[in-house]
Amino acid sequence: MRGLWIAALLGVSCAAQNIDFAKDVAPVLVEQCLACHSAGKAAGGVALSSREVLIARKAIVPGNPEASPLYRLSALPSSQPGAMPPGGPRLPDDQLAILKRWIVQGAPWPKGMALASTTRTAPADEHDTVRRIRQRILDHQSAAAKSGRYSVTIPNTTVSFQMVPIPAGEFEMGSTSKPDEQPQHKVRVDAFWMQAHEVTWDEYRLFMFSQQSGKVATADGLVDAIAGPTRPYVEMSFGMGIDGFPAISMTQHAANKYAEWLSAKTGEFYRLPTEAEWEYACRANSPAPELAGHAWYGANSEGKYHNVATTQPNAWGLYDMLGNVMEWTLDQYAPYPAAAQANPWVKATAPYPQVARGGSWNDEAGAIRCTARVASDATWKQQDPQLPKSIWYLTDAQWLGFRLVRPAKIPNAGEMFGYWNSGVEHDEQ
Repeated sequence: MRGLWIAALLGVSCAAQNIDFAKDVAPVLVEQCLACHSAGKAAGGVALSSREVLIARKAIVPGNPEASPLYRLSALPSSQPGAMPPGGPRLPDDQLAILKRWIVQGAPWPKGMALASTTRTAPADEHDTVRRIRQRILDHQSAAAKSGRYSVTIPNTTVSFQMVPIPAGEFEMGSTSKPDEQPQHKVRVDAFWMQAHEVTWDEYRLFMFSQQSGKVATADGLVDAIAGPTRPYVEMSFGMGIDGFPAISMTQHAANKYAEWLSAKTGEFYRLPTEAEWEYACRANSPAPELAGHAWYGANSEGKYHNVATTQPNAWGLYDMLGNVMEWTLDQYAPYPAAAQANPWVKATAPYPQVARGGSWNDEAGAIRCTARVASDATWKQQDPQLPKSIWYLTDAQWLGFRLVRPAKIPNAGEMFGYWNSGVEHDEQ
């Protein structure tokens, strides 16, 4: 495959390089396209089932790559509207060269040859995977001992993020402003670290596309055993930007699986914050700051999200706790109790409603409060064309993201399993 690309770069004519569909083209289509264009899904009405179907659907024009959307859209930069695969990353140059030569040569496709997915099957025992991740975390514990603010670089990448220490403490959770923020009640939380800013596309896309090829992506069987998202049907930043911008429109389940994946990658335990931890960190033992200078919201966002950490942080050094994108918590949406609590968590047992916090670029000032709660619902997937709806994406929640916490105390394997599998739908794809 790479030899053909090198030959093309050296000026060898396309005609001289005969394409073998089974050897050269089929692996590219399976790796890059089949997840969205199988006979069962046929995104945009295009199924990769035969040459005749692709011609009939005007996906290819034999002999003319530039007039063939299959090639032309795949060659676009991932940031441009219509780029395929949606959400990126762009196909490698050698794979684009193969598709181009194949179309130049008439797009031959042997009759009767069908494309078959090679995606990995899920691990037989998720509990065993979690136990193995926990052991990795314990083995890494002495090397991972931290105090104060610190930086984490995701292994085998240049992508990094900051973790901010949050001290143990007690506070009055809730408010008298809204019925679902009542009653105010005393809550104590243990110490933890929290990501300084929301998870960005730079971070999340490493997970989002880690399993799309159907091959072992990391040569790390433990990391590769973790379920990952299917390829999205649309470009998931919705044109608002990728580099340095917050990742959006994932389900709570997807955020939980990212936390599991990141824990396996780094040897440090991560999860979503509970509602109580999130509100405590947002308050930062300080009066609520003025929104101007501290938050992107309806009055100043210009109708889109912004790069993370471009406003002023709160008193504990956390950026964008208010505004920019709303953030997932670990909890099922439920009424508050009146009694005092320690480290409360309402485990999600269903996909709806779950709790998001902080308000977003799309909200007016009244919704941008540390105490404001939002309950998820099925309309957040309304534009999703799949049946059943995806367990990974919320196509209509373009104002929703997340950040992770790292508790000071490492939980046991059963607790880890509960955190990473909270609210899982049963029709997992």
